[in-house]
Amino acid sequence: MEAWTLLLGGLAQALILDNLLMAAVGALVGTFVGVLPGLGPTSAIAILLPLTTVLEPTQGMIMLAGIYYGAMYGGSTTAILMNIPGEVSSIPTCLDGYPLARKGRGGPALGIAAIASFAAGTLALFGLVGFAPWLAERALAFGPPEYTALMLLALTLIVNLSGRSLAKALAMGAAGFLAAAVGLGPMSGMPRFSYGSTSLTGGLEMISVIIGLFAVTEVFKGMEERRAQITNTKLGRLYPDRKELARCTPSFLRGGAVGFVLGLLPGCSAAVSAFLAYDMEKKVSRTPEAFGKGAMEGVAAPEAANNATSSAGFIPLLSLGIPSSPPLAVLLAGLMIYGLAPGPLLFEQNGPFIWTVIASMFVGNAMLLILNLPLVGLWARMTRIPYGIMGPLILLLSTIGAYTIRSSLFDVGVALAFGGLGYLFHKYQWPVLPFILGFILGPLFEQSFLQSVSLSGGSLMIFLERPMSAGLLAAAVILLAFSIRLKKQTQKRISEEAGDFEEIA
Repeated sequence: MEAWTLLLGGLAQALILDNLLMAAVGALVGTFVGVLPGLGPTSAIAILLPLTTVLEPTQGMIMLAGIYYGAMYGGSTTAILMNIPGEVSSIPTCLDGYPLARKGRGGPALGIAAIASFAAGTLALFGLVGFAPWLAERALAFGPPEYTALMLLALTLIVNLSGRSLAKALAMGAAGFLAAAVGLGPMSGMPRFSYGSTSLTGGLEMISVIIGLFAVTEVFKGMEERRAQITNTKLGRLYPDRKELARCTPSFLRGGAVGFVLGLLPGCSAAVSAFLAYDMEKKVSRTPEAFGKGAMEGVAAPEAANNATSSAGFIPLLSLGIPSSPPLAVLLAGLMIYGLAPGPLLFEQNGPFIWTVIASMFVGNAMLLILNLPLVGLWARMTRIPYGIMGPLILLLSTIGAYTIRSSLFDVGVALAFGGLGYLFHKYQWPVLPFILGFILGPLFEQSFLQSVSLSGGSLMIFLERPMSAGLLAAAVILLAFSIRLKKQTQKRISEEAGDFEEIA
């Protein structure tokens, strides 16, 4: 009860005009940052970090936190309307969001994304207030063996993202793992696959690869198809109806729960949460064959998960000083600049500050909903912009986004090269998502596996001797078997529907 009393006191401070203004600025800047491919919350927070020398600590942290969770929402806009994820965590949203936009239902999809983000983000903040100390303590029980097992569990998603050919999906997953291995080894520090190139020694930047495979590829596809505009269909209504909201409410809750739990784990990004939430939603659905073709639940679940992850990440950050993602690491730097050391003493010695910042997150989430729902019509009308204008604009923003990550033309070249590869993958029906999954999870799996083996002196029994890692490995095996069975059933249903259609025709 003491925590809720302190929260109410913080809410009174968060509603002061100056603090409200900072929350609004953070939410708007974050949304804009999320829409732009390649920029991301980490870069935006780092760029604005010098403002901490001008603003009061409370106002500065309210604004920086707003940029973070605002960007988590903004990434869904271009993912739905243009098949270009503004953030890596928005990639699963493309799977059903873009088909919905192609069907003229981009408005309802954007509305569902906004509501899912608000609902899951708010629920995660309640968890932050009520369960921070207990949950953060449990999260520390995760060591390298548990992370290795968790990454294996996540890699089973490749089966459900395989499209028509499981062999192609496994090959693409392996290719993604190899692409991520370019650069310095995580334990040895020795160059791998660099072939004497200093640029390759630094590795392939994830954002450049994502920009290439989605944004640049989309421009190449548009040029080949000679599109007049992004979509050729009518927008339809701009908001989801009551039936869609009722159908997606369980998706909000499931996706939010997945995102919240994984958000407590350092190093477990919002992208991992979004992929897992999407996969779980497909498994529990009565119509899994609809996923990938425009299922509204396929938008709701990953959007809820990535926003819950961003909010839950503040628990280990504030309670223990452990940032669970790159943007939170920059926020930690902001706290340190102000002379505020995260941990239990932060709540005792700087209670008014910390509770005002936490309360401002509730306010900021509400602002995102209030600001963005009326803008659904504006975002949806982006699909009517002539492709002769939008194509070059996407390419320009992609080039800027790739360059600004490390101020390197090499990264621009990587984006363009992967744009060409993405076009070929699309043309010859090689699934891109397993490649992305291998690229994201590969380094996390490799590092945690090597650390585990090092701890055990080379014995693999460490994964079975620890109850939590053994349980996760068992879950991975069960989930793999279930995924293969579900895939066979889905393919059978699709074949039957195709046969019925041919008979009617």
